[in-house]
Amino acid sequence: MLVKHNVIKDRKIRFALVGCGRIADNHFSAIETHKNESEIVAVCDVDNIKLGHAIQKTGARGYQDLSDMLVAGGFDAVILTTPSGLHPTQTQMCAEYGFHVVTEKPMATRYTDGLDMVKACDKAGVRLFVVKQNRKNATIQLLKNVIDAKRFGRIYSVQCNVFWTRPQEYYDTASWRGTWEFDGGAFMNQASHYVDLLDWLIGPVESVQSYTATLARDIDVEDSGVVAIRWRNGALGAMNVSMLTYPKNLEGSITIIGEKGTVRVGGVAVNEIQHWEFADTKPEDAEIKNASYTTTSVYGFGHPLYYDNVIKTLKGEEEAQTDGREGLKSLELLIAIYLSARDGKKVCLPLQY
Repeated sequence: MLVKHNVIKDRKIRFALVGCGRIADNHFSAIETHKNESEIVAVCDVDNIKLGHAIQKTGARGYQDLSDMLVAGGFDAVILTTPSGLHPTQTQMCAEYGFHVVTEKPMATRYTDGLDMVKACDKAGVRLFVVKQNRKNATIQLLKNVIDAKRFGRIYSVQCNVFWTRPQEYYDTASWRGTWEFDGGAFMNQASHYVDLLDWLIGPVESVQSYTATLARDIDVEDSGVVAIRWRNGALGAMNVSMLTYPKNLEGSITIIGEKGTVRVGGVAVNEIQHWEFADTKPEDAEIKNASYTTTSVYGFGHPLYYDNVIKTLKGEEEAQTDGREGLKSLELLIAIYLSARDGKKVCLPLQY
């Protein structure tokens, strides 16, 4: 469905943000890097302390109720950094008031809710963006470029590891954490961006077979899981996820083995190119020396680059790189992983609804 959107010219893009928790600061900082083109004018949170922090940091108007903020208006787009299970309802509210939506990952905890979000924004004629900032990592951009250039030849095998730690105290900080309804588990929450990379880099998935378990944490959802994957292009792979790594975050990596090349991007959050070898040599291979960076942040540093596309899209200068339909791809894969673990069988994609 082609939806025509109004473009914003000759002024700053005005953002409002809902949910002033731990990831909100990344959005505030990212928009600050684009302060000549954008600004935060409103913030909303039910927690007075978090709201006060956000007001102090941004100088924006503060609200404790989303409806009150939407009625007051004065902005172009609403950023949702609330618990994932709230995204669908909040997206539809924002769309009904005529505001564009930028939602953190995952866009929803149910695939049908994700579909409803896309439909609501289409109906209202507003944009829906889904945050996928890890795609913007310099290391991942180089990997995407060589895949698109077909330098691997045929891709045979893909391995993805997310070995991080989330202690019980992390889940105890908020009642919604570790719940199916509002959070999701190790795959849907912590490893969501890595699930996205498996689809975005390698291509559509044909089927998955997975196991999940809650081995150590007192939560409803899984703290550990494994999934075997077959892609439509014939490649085979696996993803291993654990939030029980002792004593701290250890690894976020992806390894690709192909007919004419092998690459491993590792580090704590795909921030280091640890192996890069192809049958042919290209001038751009020299860039790998500068692509790696040191980080303790599993969020990476892609938010400013992500917002560059959001701002340019709203100004009519670019097309959205991760819109609602793009967000549905990784959400569908996530749901397939959970269905397979629940039912103990292979699940094929696309899902049937």
